[in-house]
Amino acid sequence: MLENWVVMPTCLPLVRRRCHACTSQRFRTSGKFRVNANHKLIDAWLLALCTACGETAKLAVLERMNVRSVRPELLDRMHDNDPGLAAELLQDPVVRRRSRIALDWDNAWRLDTGGSDHLDREVIDVSVRIAARIPVRPVRLIAEGGGLSRAEVERLIMEGKLVSTVRLSGKLSGDFTFTLKR
Repeated sequence: MLENWVVMPTCLPLVRRRCHACTSQRFRTSGKFRVNANHKLIDAWLLALCTACGETAKLAVLERMNVRSVRPELLDRMHDNDPGLAAELLQDPVVRRRSRIALDWDNAWRLDTGGSDHLDREVIDVSVRIAARIPVRPVRLIAEGGGLSRAEVERLIMEGKLVSTVRLSGKLSGDFTFTLKR
């Protein structure tokens, strides 16, 4: 029987970027946008506040675009300060590259195992779905979901009792499956 685990975001991740006012490297975004139109051109930014000093950083979403080329529903969502749009834009590699930021997902996600009683079976097949592009360490995830220590998970991998089609060391941000043999 296939178990389904889901990694779900619990809040927006912290933004990693150097603050110009202090030495902090972390910003928190609340999902607020600033939109500025100048004749036929429009700029839009996602606002983030430094966690140490409160300085505002603007993360570029639109730069000098023709107003007519922007979808009206996108503009409406920005004017409404849609937190869902903020989450989508933080996931967008183009926005991250343009603003020179990285995301810090520590304490911004949770694992939902469905509360199953999988620990007593000999063979467990698990499908892990990652709801957003959250980079997670599979070893940590399996340890947390299976009630094991990370060292135990590492030992099971070395013994060939924990197998997957993906590399379980390092970080993953996509769905994967694994089989655990006790």
